[in-house]
Amino acid sequence: MPAPSWENLDDFFDLDTDGGFSFPAVIHSQKGWTRTINAIFDDPYFNSQIGEYEVDTSSPRITAKESDVAGILRGDTIIVAGETFDVLASPEQDGTGTAVVRMTRQDAAL
Repeated sequence: MPAPSWENLDDFFDLDTDGGFSFPAVIHSQKGWTRTINAIFDDPYFNSQIGEYEVDTSSPRITAKESDVAGILRGDTIIVAGETFDVLASPEQDGTGTAVVRMTRQDAAL
């Protein structure tokens, strides 16, 4: 689905915009290609309860133009702000021309 006509996603993800939230993100595909995109990085914190146990965890993700994250698959890697993440699933499109890619820190598996 194309971006709404009232919104230019290139402007929205522009790194030079004052007060912008975008970061450069480098995607490394298992298929051998590399792509640098502008994305909004978010790492919300969660405290979940599983039975009697509580788990403290985060859920890092990027939001980017749908066309920029096309072709990303589980197992690809993304580097944001010098930190490397593994992609957990294919991008989730939101219907406005953007998509969310859920990730996990590579060191989280250690």
